[in-house]
Amino acid sequence: MSAKLEHKLIKNAVNGDSKAFEKLILPYEKKVYNIAMQMFKNEQDAYDAAQEVLIKVYNNLDKFKFESAFSTWLHRLAMNTCIDEYRKRKRHLEHTTTMEVKVGLDDESITRQFVDHSLTPEQEALQNETVMEVRNAMDQLKEDQKILIIYRDIYGYSYDEIAKMLECNLGTTKSRISRARQALKDIIIKKREQTAS
Repeated sequence: MSAKLEHKLIKNAVNGDSKAFEKLILPYEKKVYNIAMQMFKNEQDAYDAAQEVLIKVYNNLDKFKFESAFSTWLHRLAMNTCIDEYRKRKRHLEHTTTMEVKVGLDDESITRQFVDHSLTPEQEALQNETVMEVRNAMDQLKEDQKILIIYRDIYGYSYDEIAKMLECNLGTTKSRISRARQALKDIIIKKREQTAS
């Protein structure tokens, strides 16, 4: 979609045109859901968070100033909403001690992204184990670190794009991502040491 058409749809949506809003948001719905899925790892929570993002986009569209790309603004909103929702659910689960939490995901789809079909079954099993190890370690990261890893290392956003989403300078963005990666590495190393002893 061209920036000109996008801007027209935004203006029409702000003026109450629901069809314009649908056209505007349609290309981004799947990406918003995928961001939420990486954060929550289960379909229902991801769906709920994605819906919350879309509601926030709708309610705050009049605040979009056309100073950045709409996609950058939307991803920043998605990132902040997912972090807020994740924290809310985490607090709720911490207070619900008797509830057994199943943190599952249709592992097939994520595993497939990492599987090279030329691998032997043993190599594939080892690779799947590594994916699970990284995924479990990511769950132990702070929410803001987790989202940085998702954006940079899973979705492949550039440092510039992430800096715009965070509204901070490039150097700060790079150092935050570096710290997030180091934290992830430390968690994995610590877990491996515990397993080995």
